[in-house]
Amino acid sequence: MFDIAPLELLLVVIVAVIVIGPKDLPLALRTAGRWIGKVRKVSGHFRAGLDAMIREAEMEEMEKKWREQNEKIMREHPEGGPPGTEQTGAYPAGPLPAPELAPEPKPEPASAEARAITVDNPDEYSQMPGNGTAKSE
Repeated sequence: MFDIAPLELLLVVIVAVIVIGPKDLPLALRTAGRWIGKVRKVSGHFRAGLDAMIREAEMEEMEKKWREQNEKIMREHPEGGPPGTEQTGAYPAGPLPAPELAPEPKPEPASAEARAITVDNPDEYSQMPGNGTAKSE
């Protein structure tokens, strides 16, 4: 990216040691590293935002194109398809028949033990399915 040659990097290190001093050089490098990290983080966040905006714009463009193509097809074939084609279910030929409902199964009678438990503890079993009451025999 910056194309720094090894000799140029060595020259920068020598100048840094002379100007900053060997004592304060680790602190200076640590501070520079923190700043570089912050800059990378901000630039990465900015890049991610731009990528999201570009993807969103592309998706809107594609959705517009698909909507236009769909409208064109629907104008060309208002009955659901070209003549002589088999109905696939995507465009029903007529009204749909009402679905047949199966009869609900009757609940099985409770065992004698279950009836005894509900009779002995009616408060605990008041939320049970059915009418919620226990019958005594």
